[in-house]
Amino acid sequence: MDIFEAMKENGHEQIIFNYDKTTDLKSIIAIHDTTLGPALGGCRMWPYKTTDEALQDVLRLSKGMTYKCGVSGVDFGGGKAVIIGDPHTDKSDELFQAFGTFIETLKGRYYTGTDVGTVSMDFVSAAKQTKYLVGLPEEYGGSGNSAVITAFGVWKAIKATAKEVFGSDTLKGLTIAVQGLGKVGSFLVDHLYGEGAKLVVTDIYQENVDRVISKYPDIQAVDPDDIYRVDCDIFSPNALGAVINDETLTQFRCSAIAGAANNVLAEERHGDILHEKGILYAPDYLANAGGLIQVADELHTYNKDRAFRNAEHIYDILGQIYQISKQENIPTYKAANRLVETKIEKIGRIKTKYTG
Repeated sequence: MDIFEAMKENGHEQIIFNYDKTTDLKSIIAIHDTTLGPALGGCRMWPYKTTDEALQDVLRLSKGMTYKCGVSGVDFGGGKAVIIGDPHTDKSDELFQAFGTFIETLKGRYYTGTDVGTVSMDFVSAAKQTKYLVGLPEEYGGSGNSAVITAFGVWKAIKATAKEVFGSDTLKGLTIAVQGLGKVGSFLVDHLYGEGAKLVVTDIYQENVDRVISKYPDIQAVDPDDIYRVDCDIFSPNALGAVINDETLTQFRCSAIAGAANNVLAEERHGDILHEKGILYAPDYLANAGGLIQVADELHTYNKDRAFRNAEHIYDILGQIYQISKQENIPTYKAANRLVETKIEKIGRIKTKYTG
C-alpha cells in the first residue's frame, strides 16, 4: 500500500505508527478529519496477519468515525486506533500504559476508548499515562456502559424508520427480526417488546437466546442462518458487519433495515440495491450513534439526561436523511454522507474567519 496515496484518496490528515520496545506494543493511530473538532474514536485490538491489514482497517474505521460524529451532531472529528495483538493473550497493564503515552503525545488531538477487543478496564491502565480517554467505568469517573444508550438510539431509529415506511412510528403489531442478542441487542429487545412488537430473534450463542426467551417466553427464536428469510416488517442487525451482501439480498423479506451493527453494507453498491428493491435502510453509523453521543458528552462533564436527550435526535436526523433520499431519489447511505459532507464544508468555511 502507498500510504500517502491512501491518505489522499480517503482524506486523512495524519497516521501515526507507534512501537514500544519494552512491551512490544505495535499500534497505529489514524486521524481522518478534524474540521469539526478533535478526533474521537475507539481503539481496536486484533491479531492482524499483516501491518497492511491493520493499516487498511484503521483507515476505514477512522473515516467512518468522521461521518458518525458529523451526522450525530457531536463536535468531534474522526479518528481510530488499532493495536496489533491477540486480546486474549497479549494484554497487560504495561502494554496499555505504553499505549497511553502515545495518546498523550497528541495532546488532545485524539481521544480514544473501547472498541472490538478492548474493554474499559484496559483504559484504566492507559489513564495512568494520559487524560485523553473516554468510556472509563463509572467508578473511575467515566460514563459507564454505553450499550444502554446505544440500544435506546437504535430503538429511536427503528421508530423513525417505521414512520417513514408505515406512516406511524408505533411499533405495536409490527414484526421485527432481531439478529444478535448481546450487549446492545438484549437491551433493544426490551424496548421493542415493551412497545408491543412481535419479535423473531437469533444469536450465534445459545445462552443469549435462552436468556431472552426466559424473560419473554412468547418471543420466537430461529437458527442464525434463517433470520434473513424471516417474513417481517423490519430486519434489525445487531451483531456482525457485512450482513447486507450478495447472498442475503436475495433472502430478505422485509420492508426496512435498522440496527446497531457496524458496517452492515458489505459494499456500498449493496445500499444501491436496497434502494432499487424499495427496502429502506437506516444508515448504521447514525442508528448506532448513541454510544458515541454518550462518550462525547463525557468531555463536557458527563450528564446522563443530556446524553439521552441528544440520542433522541437520532429520530429527527434520520427523518432528514429519508427526506433527502426521497426528494433526490438516492440511496439513504448517500443521503447521510451528503448531509455530513455539507456540514463539514460549511463548518470549515466558518472556521476560516479571523477571530482575534
